[in-house]
Amino acid sequence: MFLHTWHPHPLAATIANIQLHWYGVLLAVAALAGIGMMEWLGKKYRLDTNRLFDLALITLVVGFIGARLYHVLNELTYYQTHLSDIFKVWNGGLALHGGIVAGGAALFFFARRWKWNPWLIADITVPALAIGQAIGRWGNYFNQELFGKPTSLPWGIPIDLMNRQSPFLTEQFFHPTFLYESLGLLIITVGLFLMHRRQWTTKGVKAGTITLAYIISYSALRMATEFLRIDRTPIIGGIRLPILVSGLFILAAIVILVIRNRHHAKTV
Repeated sequence: MFLHTWHPHPLAATIANIQLHWYGVLLAVAALAGIGMMEWLGKKYRLDTNRLFDLALITLVVGFIGARLYHVLNELTYYQTHLSDIFKVWNGGLALHGGIVAGGAALFFFARRWKWNPWLIADITVPALAIGQAIGRWGNYFNQELFGKPTSLPWGIPIDLMNRQSPFLTEQFFHPTFLYESLGLLIITVGLFLMHRRQWTTKGVKAGTITLAYIISYSALRMATEFLRIDRTPIIGGIRLPILVSGLFILAAIVILVIRNRHHAKTV
């Protein structure tokens, strides 16, 4: 595989002394792809796409701020002595759990304000979020961050010495956890799309089910990759914080799914 031999560089180009980072480029592409999918799905449900576009932008901005804030809080010891680095988002550092909570809160608030079913809007949003994540994860590759444990597998990626932690200075290749997550998210995107397709044809999917399916499936994927990752993160009871948070997300989604389906059964 080309990943096994190619050393990526974080800079995509330098134009008029302005450095263009791959991380930023890929985030922009991810945002455009997500908004495009959200609008396309919105048309299928005969929603006002102009207002849906506004909601997508609001959710994107609030989610971005939430993801950055959550990351900074996780690395508070570092950022207390490197305050200017808080704003250097091109160096990486977006914690998706924070983005989901902040963006989700904004989505539900404005959907209710505009008299839309917030669960339906969330269902339309999560495939867009998944495809955006799948693209955005490649930014971690170019920044040589969030990689996994050393591996001898043929798809292991080389990591520059300056980007490794001290216990791994003699290792050569590492698990491309960004790739595992990106491929997993593509599969999740297809699954969510098929659930929407079933909703268009048979109306057999209750609003909110697609959102909860995303939360459960992505959280499970994140837990799996976290067991391989070796980047710094808070440890609680010997367990990486993202694993605990993902587990709580899964538990909460299952409880909500059961309650909503039980209530639906009683009203049918």
